[in-house]
Formats: sequence, structure tokens, C-alpha cells
Amino acid sequence: MLLITDGGGAATWSVALLERGEELAVSEMPVVGLVDTRNASGGITDSAAGATAYATGTRTMNGAISVDSECREAWLRDSVAVRANLASCGSLPTLLEHAERAGKATGLVTTTVVSDATPASFAAHAPNRYMYAEIAPQMLASGVDVLLGGGRAIFDGSSTAGGGDLLTDACLQADCPEDAGALARLALTDRRLIGLFRPGELPRAGSRAPDLPTMTRAALDRLALEADGFFLLVETEGTDSGQHANEPIDVIRAEIAEFDRAIAVALEFSAGNAETLVVVTADHETGGMGLLRRDGQWALSYTSVGHTAALVPLFAAGPGADRLAGVHASDEVGRILRDILLNDGT
Repeated sequence: MLLITDGGGAATWSVALLERGEELAVSEMPVVGLVDTRNASGGITDSAAGATAYATGTRTMNGAISVDSECREAWLRDSVAVRANLASCGSLPTLLEHAERAGKATGLVTTTVVSDATPASFAAHAPNRYMYAEIAPQMLASGVDVLLGGGRAIFDGSSTAGGGDLLTDACLQADCPEDAGALARLALTDRRLIGLFRPGELPRAGSRAPDLPTMTRAALDRLALEADGFFLLVETEGTDSGQHANEPIDVIRAEIAEFDRAIAVALEFSAGNAETLVVVTADHETGGMGLLRRDGQWALSYTSVGHTAALVPLFAAGPGADRLAGVHASDEVGRILRDILLNDGT
């Protein structure tokens, strides 16, 4: 199980610690490390290249969704030619695809559009992260068993950015709750679960329904029905968007606190399923954020409205977790996760 706080650096977790102190769920995770998130060129990564490194064990160029750097470079030279022959792109096999081939269940949960860069990098291949018309059908065709988040307009044909109505056929053989109430009332079955709860991304923490812990629990309930195990990605986007906007501490606190509650759900599950590895990290740091004391109150200080190359924390618990201690490159983390997934934790 991989949980990603988009844009979340050490300062983001410092905000969480100040909010919840010893009650912080991530503090229960015994293995701690740091991740160097730089992209294939050694520069500051974006979410596409950052997630691709975790998903495939290979670093690529910014903007690429689980394709190699050569494919991305070809796109930058002549996007028309590459679009006309996408099969020529060097697709990189993902953790989700490896899990599917091994007979395991798979799930993607996010607070943003499910075809956004981070979840897309685990279930699709494209030289441009904004190719939603190509990414969305690939995600449904990937066989992913649980897909929860926003982005209904991309999949139901109501957005021109999508590839037409993909949901009508998909929902003939899947449970497709449209809101938090429908998700809560849903009977537990082994049918595919597709919950796209907003046309775009979900609202901010505090206004989100369903919230991330609820979606994480629903995904785990479904995936646990698979006797051969599962792979689940859980992402929160609000830390990244909030730090891009240099939002005040209360906004970031709400986002990271909700994410930590989702981690608590994951750890509760793993406590009853000892073979489950839980890994928490980030695709990159956003905002160059620091913490200051002003007039007796904690406040945030930013150095950027973009991403930075700062190392990001990694926390792990469960079989194979010790392999993630220390400092690792993001693609190395991806290869370790692949080895653990395919060798059942050994």
C-alpha cells in the first residue's frame, strides 16, 4: 500500500506534528527515510515524472506518464507524429500492471481527478500528462478494481478534454456510487468499484465528501476480498495545491491532518493483516515551505510557488519496510516496491 502526499516535504509533516502531536498516525511507522525526487535530467521533478519513478522504478522527464525519456523527447520534437503512433512510445511497466499480472487486486484513490498525473502514472502511458482523452480509457482498460476520486467529467463525456462517455459501459459491470451517501450504502461485493464524486477535483479538506479516510477504508474493504493480495495507491492533492498557492497554515494543517487519518486507516488494516506493507512518501516538495513563530502562533514561510528539489520524508511499516530506511532515489524506491510486491514482502 503506497500513500503519497503530493508536494509534501518535511515542513508539511511538521505542520501535522504541531497539529496532532503524539497522536500522529505516521509516528507509529518504525522505518523512516528520505527520498531524492529529481527527474531523469537531474532537475526538479513534476508529479508525472515523480509518480512514474515510484510506479515503474525508472526516472523519466517531466510531463511523461510511465513512458521513457526518449518518448517524451520525441513528443517535444513532434507531438503530432507521436500522437499518431503512440504504440511507438517506450511504455514502462507499472506496479499496478505487475500486480494485475500476478493475480492481485488493484486500487487507485485520490482527492483530485483520477486521471491526474499521480494516479495516471500507475495505470496509463502517455508522453503528455494532459492527454486525458488517451489516459482515461487506458485507466479503465487497465483492470484496476477500485477507482475513487474526482474527474467524472473526463469519463462521462461532459468534458471536451475527455474521450467521450466511458462510464456508461464501465458501470454495467461495476458499482458506481456518485456521492458519499451512495458509497456508504453500497453492499460489499467483489464487483469493480468506480466512484467519481465530482466533475473535477474534490473540495478542500473539511468540505470533502467522501473524505480520504472514508475512500481509503472503502477501497481496502473491496481489495481485501482478493485472496492473492493487492496493490493500493492513495494520494492527497490538497497539500500540493495549497503549497503552490502559498496558503496559510490552517489550510495545510487541514489537508495533512486528513491525510494522516487515512494513514491511520491503512495502519489499522495492516495491524490485522501482517503481510501488508504500508509506505508513505511524496512525489516532490512544493513551495520551499518553512515554519516560523509569529505573535505566539505557528505560521508558514514560502520560498517558491513551484516545486523544489528538497528531499522528502518516507515512512514504512510491514514486511520489507527495513529495505526503505535511509536515503534513496525515487526510482530506487520504485524498484524496491516492485521487488516486495512480486516476492510477497521478501
